[in-house]
Amino acid sequence: MNAYLTAMLAIIWREGLRFVHQRERFVAALVRPLVWLLVFAAGFRAALGLSITPPYQTYITYETYIIPGLCGMIILFNGMQSSLSLVYDREMGSMRLLLTSPLPRWWLLFSKLLGSSMISVVQVYVFLGIAALFDITMPPLGYVAVLPALLLSGLMLGGLGLFLSSLIKQLENFAGVMNFVIFPMFFLSSALYPLWKMAESSGVLVTICKVNPFTQAVEMIRFALYSEFSGPAFAWTGVATIVFVCLAVWGYDPARGTNRRLG
Repeated sequence: MNAYLTAMLAIIWREGLRFVHQRERFVAALVRPLVWLLVFAAGFRAALGLSITPPYQTYITYETYIIPGLCGMIILFNGMQSSLSLVYDREMGSMRLLLTSPLPRWWLLFSKLLGSSMISVVQVYVFLGIAALFDITMPPLGYVAVLPALLLSGLMLGGLGLFLSSLIKQLENFAGVMNFVIFPMFFLSSALYPLWKMAESSGVLVTICKVNPFTQAVEMIRFALYSEFSGPAFAWTGVATIVFVCLAVWGYDPARGTNRRLG
């Protein structure tokens, strides 16, 4: 068990060092949601004419409404960028050294996911702190209650990115695939506008939004920030996490790569 824990801590530490050395990645992760929050929020609110009363029975501003969606945006982009580093490591050969260790491959991949999820959580809390400086705050207890929701969302989106990285063989192709996944997941969700507003436009679109796992992750974060628990959102996100992590483990199965080369 000591070997398992040592390997996990080493991988998490490596992810942390990589993040610290990539300062522009940290700045980009904060600038993107802050632009949406401080610049686009006013335009969206005016265009949509929103007077939002979410499941909490209290009136909130549009800026407060999109806070959970922007937290999800940070986790989504970080999960994909962490997976991009795996494609780079595979090209450089360091990924091979990691996966040839005597520990189970699923444990190594899970440690990688946990490390990237913890980095996402740090980014989210920094973003929430900056938003609080502009008087965009949530209930105090919500900042603590949201931690498990952030970790689970990070594992889910990181697992999806990890699976995609197993299918992509060249670093140049990952950016296109990443955008093809990120933007539909983000815009076809309740991150920027409530589902009832989407239903006014198209029943098909609102159905897509409801089955989108990113929508469920955002709703789970939204409820948690108000110290509420959404069972359906938690269950949907948990199931999606298991599916994506299993697909990632399957994608990095060495037997699968051998069979593909022989075939």
